[in-house]
Amino acid sequence: MSKGIIALVGAGPGDAGLLTLKAAQALQGADVVLYDALVSKAVLALVRSEAELIPVGKKGHGLQVKQSDINAQMVAQARQGRRVVRLKGGDPLIFSRAGEELAAAREAGIAVEIIPGITAAQAAAASLGIPLTHRESARRLQYVTGHDQQGALPEDIDWRALADPNATTVVYMAKKTLAALSEAVLQHGLSADTPAVAVVDASLATQVVISGTIASLPAKLAIALPEGPVVVLIGRVFASVEPAA
Repeated sequence: MSKGIIALVGAGPGDAGLLTLKAAQALQGADVVLYDALVSKAVLALVRSEAELIPVGKKGHGLQVKQSDINAQMVAQARQGRRVVRLKGGDPLIFSRAGEELAAAREAGIAVEIIPGITAAQAAAASLGIPLTHRESARRLQYVTGHDQQGALPEDIDWRALADPNATTVVYMAKKTLAALSEAVLQHGLSADTPAVAVVDASLATQVVISGTIASLPAKLAIALPEGPVVVLIGRVFASVEPAA
């Protein structure tokens, strides 16, 4: 039996309308789809009816499928000659462990295709109607993760870079660590009145926007206690976002 192929496909932030055409085609051609917990039902509805759907999601820091098990399932399915889609929330190359999955497939000698997707930062900014870069106030864009493998704020973040007033910073997975991150960037010189916005469920009908400053946003987020995924956007370009009640 000939080997199959694995495609790492970006499911985008949730709105099925934001899928790329190539991603939709991959879902229609798949034999099996291994999908993340954050992949929306609307996106899964585009998978062809004959395909096998296998949930392999990681959500929070509770019970979840081990990355090594996901890698093994992908390889095993492809070795059966099947067209495997590894469907990942957002973009598969941004904070999604794609490196480990690519390595496993390549070690097994299986061809891999990568189909990019819309990442949460883009969806959140688009919903706010605000560009992530601006030639006068945001000449650099940086993405950082809000937690390490243990769920704590990473210790190796370049805090001087995050404190740059001419940059837009997007923080992924910072729901539980935003207060510590805020304290660190303030200590490294970022002005306390720098605008900051938390977007929950970016692109979905359930989207919630919580706005304020880098100093005030952690408390507002703690009060709101959102259940959905949160992306935090920090920078002067967000000054026009109305403060949250």
